[in-house]
Amino acid sequence: MSIFAQAVQRQGYTVREAHLEWTIQSTARPVVVIGAGPAGLMTANLLQRADVPCVVLERGTREYIETRPRAGMLEDRSARMLERHGLADRLLTESDTHTACEFRIDGKAHELNYSELSDGRTHFVYPQQEVVTDLLGQYLAGGGDIRFEVSDVELHDHLDEIPSVSWTSSGGTREQLDCSFIAGCDGFHGVSRKSIPAGAVKEFTHQHGIGWLSILAEAPPSTEKVIYALHADGFAGHMLRSSTVSRFYLQVPVGENVDNWPDEKVWTELHKRLALRDSDWTLTEGKIIEKRVLDMRSHVVEPMRYGRLYLLGDAAHIITPMGGKGMNLALNDAEVFADAIASYYNHKSTAGLDDYSAVCLRRVWRAQEFSQWMVDLVHRNEQPFLSRLGHARLQHLIQSREAAASFAQMYVGAN
Repeated sequence: MSIFAQAVQRQGYTVREAHLEWTIQSTARPVVVIGAGPAGLMTANLLQRADVPCVVLERGTREYIETRPRAGMLEDRSARMLERHGLADRLLTESDTHTACEFRIDGKAHELNYSELSDGRTHFVYPQQEVVTDLLGQYLAGGGDIRFEVSDVELHDHLDEIPSVSWTSSGGTREQLDCSFIAGCDGFHGVSRKSIPAGAVKEFTHQHGIGWLSILAEAPPSTEKVIYALHADGFAGHMLRSSTVSRFYLQVPVGENVDNWPDEKVWTELHKRLALRDSDWTLTEGKIIEKRVLDMRSHVVEPMRYGRLYLLGDAAHIITPMGGKGMNLALNDAEVFADAIASYYNHKSTAGLDDYSAVCLRRVWRAQEFSQWMVDLVHRNEQPFLSRLGHARLQHLIQSREAAASFAQMYVGAN
């Protein structure tokens, strides 16, 4: 019997490995969580705290998920959620808090203090890989079961009372686990969403007609707040990640080849688009460690479930980086799902599971609307009329306290 089989036998699971089978009596089959990103690890931690058995499957290595650079902005609500569940110790001591953002128009800076306009709420600048590191550490410290470097994951019998998941372990052994529910947290390209039969759910997709060149550089931030710059040649963004690393974005044509952007050209465009008139502000350069082109698109699955398979995070919805909502939506999905599962296990109630999709989608669609609004606000559009509309909206945002207050509530995640 493998180490894995022995471990799950101690926990009362049912495992099939190769052509052998062990059946262990159990009144509570585990939840299988596919994917160890923010959604998957948040789900696993909350289930662990609710004494609900679970197993996490992850195709990458531990080093990979703990070092992969991604989003870096947590809403006040998300930080408080992590704190409420005892998962925010390092976040609260090591993150930077932000209270304002800056729009640059025609070389002039306009600061918007969203904290002042939203009852003191802030953003926490804390890279996603740090969130993952914290959540993984907590899960493992509590005795959590996670399988790294799995491949060929397959989902079986979604609509049955006892679904199962099979996979090939890092050692090459084929394994299968019966479970109560499956949490698909493996992203847009993962097996979870793809395993749902065509036509079983509705999928809404929108291409924004904009490309972004995403740049990660070993360069200390040149600002104390996020910068959104409007320029005749296209949008530029400066996002903070740490005291030594910065994220930048440049608007580029859809389908642009990253090879067309040598480092020298990247810095030239960033200097030009972020420049201020009548100011001694300068952009700090550094070694570029990542360049990739993002196709700005949005995608939503309705409902966010199929039988006993529930989709969370990017598996259920893709959102543009505008407004920094992606990781925050994933964490919200995880809390809603874990609460529903705990209620099912501990109180035999299916109400939370029945309402899961509707509850999550209300926040998802609000975030999608806000992200789309921000895309239209700051990007140069091929249609000059639409570009002028965006410029007019931004001028109104800057000049109207009421408009700024409405923006602040959505931007910081107060509603």
